[in-house]
This record gives sequence, structure tokens and C-alpha cells, in this order.
Amino acid sequence: MGIWDKVKSEALNQFIEVIEWLDDSKDTILYRFPVEGQEIKNGAQLIVRESQAAVFVYEGQAADVFGPGKYTIDGGNTPILSKLGAWKYGFNSPFKSEVYFVNTKQFTDMKWGTSNPIMLRDDDFGIVRLRAFGAYSMRVADPSTFIKEVAGTNSHFETEDIDTQLKRSIVTEFSDAIGEMKIPALDLAAQYKEIGEAIREKINVDFSGYGLEVTKFYVENVSLPKEVEEAMDKRASMGALGDAQKYAQFQAADAMRDAAQNEGGGAGLGAGLGAGFAVGNQMVNAFGGAQQGGQQQSGQSGAASVACPNCGKPNLQDAKFCAECGGKMEIVRVPCVKCGAQLREGAKFCSECGSSQEKEKCAKCQAELAAGTKFCAECGTKTEDAEG
Repeated sequence: MGIWDKVKSEALNQFIEVIEWLDDSKDTILYRFPVEGQEIKNGAQLIVRESQAAVFVYEGQAADVFGPGKYTIDGGNTPILSKLGAWKYGFNSPFKSEVYFVNTKQFTDMKWGTSNPIMLRDDDFGIVRLRAFGAYSMRVADPSTFIKEVAGTNSHFETEDIDTQLKRSIVTEFSDAIGEMKIPALDLAAQYKEIGEAIREKINVDFSGYGLEVTKFYVENVSLPKEVEEAMDKRASMGALGDAQKYAQFQAADAMRDAAQNEGGGAGLGAGLGAGFAVGNQMVNAFGGAQQGGQQQSGQSGAASVACPNCGKPNLQDAKFCAECGGKMEIVRVPCVKCGAQLREGAKFCSECGSSQEKEKCAKCQAELAAGTKFCAECGTKTEDAEG
């Protein structure tokens, strides 16, 4: 080998380069490989790793895009560069080109949120103001478009460089989607997944112009103003309460039970009924029962009426409780345990003989005795009636 052949061989060996990029960050989208003088030698080795793409830019124009793999740069596998004239001096000569590595992995946990409330017309609460936030994942779908439309001549491009622009686009599409879907404020929490999918489709129309794609979109929370949340809490309380009319009857029945247990007898019963029914009427009025009560009163004039056994006021024939005093319309009679006289149910003493209406008990085994029993049905002990 002659001396010139040796020099030529060593020169060609110096032309061999390895073009690769090892990313040690989590948010770098684009990196321009530092080629000295922008000269790439023929026979250079290009190594593109998974989740990467290498883009050759020649004289400001995006040329070839290489996916994952190992390549030897020559005229055979760079047809676009050949067409552009990079090889006009022959394959043994260097050519000037820039190499950009684009990170095509998914960039996860990208945050979004509404900086100002979004106005929404709701059927239940009228005009409400919504705030929302969440997260999304994106990736570079078209490296050439991304370099042309976003990165430009930047040698290093990170997610934060485009984060603000993407958030604006997301909030705009979120406002548009939430308005079109017309989801009631009460049902928003149950529709987060559907809202996220609808917004993702809209966003990808915008993002495609940047060479980007949103792969996941999450709505983590949609918050309402404090006064709307309080109204929702009140509505939930009303739902848990149920039928207000039945609640009023339940209150009156409780008052009757408590009054019957008092020592005051009939007076205590009347006072307890009045208090219980007053509370019940307040609940009915609070939840709209007053209107129903008015309709019932207006209908009494034309229907058969029955006088209340307690206060004498007329009531509907099928009424169970008096609308005036809350007394029970139906009188249940029970016989006296001593003389058999008919007494009001719950009476403690007989109005005829004055006997206590509490059932007698066996002196030996304390078993309850029926009226007129002479011997205990449990132990056979002779009762006071038999002795008398």
C-alpha cells in the first residue's frame, strides 16, 4: 500500500461517526445532535432506540425519518437526501445535514386545569360556574410536523415549552364539550369518563396540527360554587327524608304514643297530639305539603264529613287523624279487665268501677292473668279473685 493510499484510508476512518442519543431526562421531546460543522460523513452509523425517531434536516427542509434500529448512512438508505442533492460530490464526500432526535414515548401526568370559572347553564340551578382539573398523556405522532410547526430550529425542546399552549387548547375544548353534552350539575361526577373521551377526541383535532396526539385524558374533579353545593346538600336531605306527608303522620303517631304513657291521662294525650301534629304540619309546609293541605280543605265542602270525637270539627269521612287537633278519628274500645265496661284503648283506669287496667300478675310466678282467672295458667296458684 502506498503512502497516499494509507493517508486516504486513515482519513476515511476518521470520517466514520456514531450518531445516537441517550436521554437521561423525563421531559425532553426533541434534541439536536451536535454535528461539527453540520458535516455527516458517508458511512456514519446511526443508532435509533425504541421510543425515538431520527429526523434529517437538509438546508432547512425535513428529509428522512428513521425509526428504531441501526443504520449506515449512505446514498442507498437516504433517498430523499440523494434527491435533494446532498450526494452531488459522491458517496465518499461528507454532506451537511442536521439530525434531530424526537422522543416518541408517552409523556404522562401532564396537568391541566381551568384558571377561571366556566359558565354553564343548568336546568336545576340556572347559571353555574364550574372549575375543573385533571391530567393527560401525549406523544409525538408525526416527528416531521412537530419539528416544522413547533420546535423549529431549537436544539433542545421540553414539555414545559409547549405546556401553556396545550393547556389553553384543552380548556377551550373542555368548555365546548361540557356545553354540548348538557350534563346536569348533579350528574357530572358520574360522567367523568365520558367527558374525558369526548374532550380527547376534540383535542386531537387541534393537536394533530402540532404533530402531537393525546393518548389519555382524565377529568379528576369538577367543582361547583359553594352555594350550589349547599343547595345540592339540601336536595339530598329532602330525598333521604322521603314523603313529607307520611313523615307528618309518623310524627303525630309518635306524639300519641308518648302522650298515652303520661300520668295526665286525657289531658296529656290531647297536648301530646297537638304538639306532635304541629311539628308534622311544619314539616309538610316546609316541603310543599301546605299546598296539598289546601287542596284537601277545598275538597271537604263537597265530600261527606265526620265530626272529630275529640274537638267536634268536621273531617273527611276516611280521615284517620283530625286536621284541627290531630286526634285519632277512629275510637277503639276495649273491655274493662274487672267489670267489662267499654273503655277507650289505652285507658289506665275504668270509668265505671275505677279499676286499674294493668293486667294482674300471679303472686307466685308473676305470669300475667286474664280477667276473672281463678287459678294461674302457669303454676296453678289460686288467685285473689278465687279467694274472694
